[in-house]
Amino acid sequence: MIDLIKLHHYKQSFGYFALQLMYPEKLDFHPALLEEAFDPHHPGYAHVQTYWQQMQSFSLEEIQENYAATFDFQKDCALYMTYFKFEEAKERGQMLAKLKLLYEMFGLIMPESELPDYLPLMCEFLYAAEWLDIPGAPENFRMLIAVLEDGTYHLLTALERNESPYYHLVRGLRNTFKACAEQEALSQ
Repeated sequence: MIDLIKLHHYKQSFGYFALQLMYPEKLDFHPALLEEAFDPHHPGYAHVQTYWQQMQSFSLEEIQENYAATFDFQKDCALYMTYFKFEEAKERGQMLAKLKLLYEMFGLIMPESELPDYLPLMCEFLYAAEWLDIPGAPENFRMLIAVLEDGTYHLLTALERNESPYYHLVRGLRNTFKACAEQEALSQ
């Protein structure tokens, strides 16, 4: 189960993750974006700092080429979080429909050109949506976080294998989710 109050506390960082996981533009690498989204106590801070430092050694053109080579041309690095589990199976279509409905419940209008399991869109949703004090939010977010955890696990494995700087970004995202997991009370 996810602690929605903790998740809300990290909203700014989800905006940063969304920007960094979309096709790179020059303004995406302004230092103020990083400073506004992360402080040294953030659970993803160390990995995001490593990502940031690695990206600083490349030109924008090199970053764009790396992004395309990683996310557009490597099947195992797809940014579609249900793809790894379902590929093109019927179950994937059902999950996509559930995600779209979830977004609409919280006021997000889905872009026509994008699937609801696109990782930057999912991060953007976490950044933009308001879920505190919404009845049913914990149950609805359980599915969303499960899709994110499953999909980013497979993505992280592929990024690590390819020694991609994006590994650290996705590791920081996963650390953020992990910090928001409610700890079950130990039964005696």
